[in-house]
Amino acid sequence: MAQHNPGPQYQQWGPGRPQQPVPQAPPKKSGAGKIIGFGCLGVVAFFVVIGVIGAALGAGGDENAGKPPASSAPKEPGGEEGKGEGEEKPREEPEEEPEEEAPAPIRITAETTDFRPTILTNGEEHTSVLVTVVNNSAEKVDVNPLYFDVTASDGSKYDAELAADERQIDTVELAKGEKVTGTVTVKGKIEPKTVTFTNGLFGDSVRADVG
Repeated sequence: MAQHNPGPQYQQWGPGRPQQPVPQAPPKKSGAGKIIGFGCLGVVAFFVVIGVIGAALGAGGDENAGKPPASSAPKEPGGEEGKGEGEEKPREEPEEEPEEEAPAPIRITAETTDFRPTILTNGEEHTSVLVTVVNNSAEKVDVNPLYFDVTASDGSKYDAELAADERQIDTVELAKGEKVTGTVTVKGKIEPKTVTFTNGLFGDSVRADVG
């Protein structure tokens, strides 16, 4: 049986008054429609958030794209990049100072000087050389005028004359660090070239050029 739609209802306001239609409440939406509406809004908001995050990441990538890639090699102190893990810089060896030469155990020097005769020369010609003997050894050194001889420029060798020059070198015993100076005199007028000193009658000989 078909339902009858009564149509708009009218309110009676009294006799002789026109009838006014009674407003009807709009039909209520179902709960399913609300759930579907909220679901659509959530999906749209999710995609908007994804788009914002993607834009931010893209901006950061553009900033890093303009920068040169950082070197992966390790840096050494001073800002220089390392040459390699197993490679070491050569070590600088300290310079060795040259060793000082040890002084000779006995050192003598000789130089020309004038002849100053004593009363024992009787006016004969002599040649004198001024000699200095230095003892650098730990042992004592005996000095005597008879332990010297003089070699002339022509190769001739002369023994010392005793008591000929008033400044004759003394007969002494030198301890370590001590020295003595005096003249060694030979007979005749010569050009002295070298003087030789022998430590004792059978000891080592030391020679010096006459300056």
